[in-house]
Parts: sequence; C-alpha cells; structure tokens
Amino acid sequence: MKKIVVLVALGALLAVAGVSQAADKVSLPKGYEKWEKSKEKVVNDKKSLFYGIHYTYVDKKGWPAFKGGGKYPEGSRFVVVFYNIKDEGGKPVKGKKNMIVLMEKNRKYAETGGWLFAGFNPDGKPSGVDPVKNCFECHLKEAKDTDFVFSKYAEFR
Repeated sequence: MKKIVVLVALGALLAVAGVSQAADKVSLPKGYEKWEKSKEKVVNDKKSLFYGIHYTYVDKKGWPAFKGGGKYPEGSRFVVVFYNIKDEGGKPVKGKKNMIVLMEKNRKYAETGGWLFAGFNPDGKPSGVDPVKNCFECHLKEAKDTDFVFSKYAEFR
C-alpha cells in the first residue's frame, strides 16, 4: 500500500513538472497584437495578482466561443499583456510592460483543465511561472463555469 501511495504521489509530481517544463518551451504567438483586443482594464488593488493595466487579446479560433459563450475549441488562444500603473495628474496611466501571459486550449494539459498556461517577461522570454500554482488554481476557483476563462466579451466593447 505504501508503494502505491508513493508511486501515485511521484506520478502527480512528474505530471505537474511536465506541465511546468512544457510551458517554459512555449513562445508567444506571432502577431497576437492584431487579434481582437479588449478595452484597457485598470486594477488598482495592489494586493491583487492582476494589479496594473492590462489588455486581453483573443485569436480567431477562440473568438466565436468568447463572444457567444460555451466551450472553446482546441487551439483557442488568449494573450494578456500587463503594464505597471503610472500616476499622471492623479490618473492611472500605462507604465512599463511587466508581464505577458498565454492561455492555449490544448487537451494534452488535462492537469490544468485542458489549457496550457505560460508566463513571459516583458521581453517575451518565458518567466518560469508555475502554471498550476500561479495560474490554474485561481482559474479553477474563479472561472470553472466559463471553461476557465476570466475575460468577458463586454470588456472588449
């Protein structure tokens, strides 16, 4: 029995490590800046993981499900670009880019709800974020009913 528990724990650890390593080998999609883009979203709460100003981009494959609801087709992609907040005359304005994240619908990533999660530094190089701890745990808790997607169509118009 003890061997089975150890093997199951080792298997789970290897699965999570595999997701993390795979996310480090991913690159940002070329031309994502030409995809459908959200309005500027400002999150002023400094305790929030989403603190800053950000824009969400949705590719053509994911757009119909995003606009109409439902499950996303395999290969759907979202890119979210985060900027620091600068104060300009008492108004929050976009400062330096501080991170970029990618979500890609990919059934190979069953551990993360069928989505690949990857984080990037402002220069587009992988940041090494943990896709389970830093991404999926929150998406599971907050967006399970929307195929793990936080963004809403209303944010785009």
